[in-house]
Amino acid sequence: METSLYEKLGGKDTIGKVVEEFYKRIMEDESVNHFFRDTDMAKQLRHQTAFISYALGGAPYTGRSMAAAHTGLNLQPEHFDNIVSHLKNSLAQFGVTGDDIREITEKVESLRGDILYK
Repeated sequence: METSLYEKLGGKDTIGKVVEEFYKRIMEDESVNHFFRDTDMAKQLRHQTAFISYALGGAPYTGRSMAAAHTGLNLQPEHFDNIVSHLKNSLAQFGVTGDDIREITEKVESLRGDILYK
C-alpha cells in the first residue's frame, strides 16, 4: 500500500506547522494579505490545516467548496500564483522534497478554476 502525502509529511501536526508558516508569509505579502484583513486567523489556520490534510489523503473535509469559499474575493491569476509560491516555499522550509512539492502544487493547480474570478 502506498503511503499518502499526509502520512509522508508527518500528519496533522506537521501540516499545521506548514500552514502557520504559509499564512505568516501571506500576511507579509501586500499583494495578497488584504484578502485576510477581516479573517479570524485562528479559525482560518484550523480550516486550512483540515483542508490540506484532506487534499493530501488525511482526514475527511467538511468545509465549503472552493468556489463557495472564494465567492466575492475576485482573486486574479497573480494572486493565485503568489499564494502557490508561498505554499511551495513553506513546504520547502519543512524539508518537503521537490517531487512532493510538485505533486501538492498540481493538486492546488487543479482548483484554479474554482478559485479565480469569483
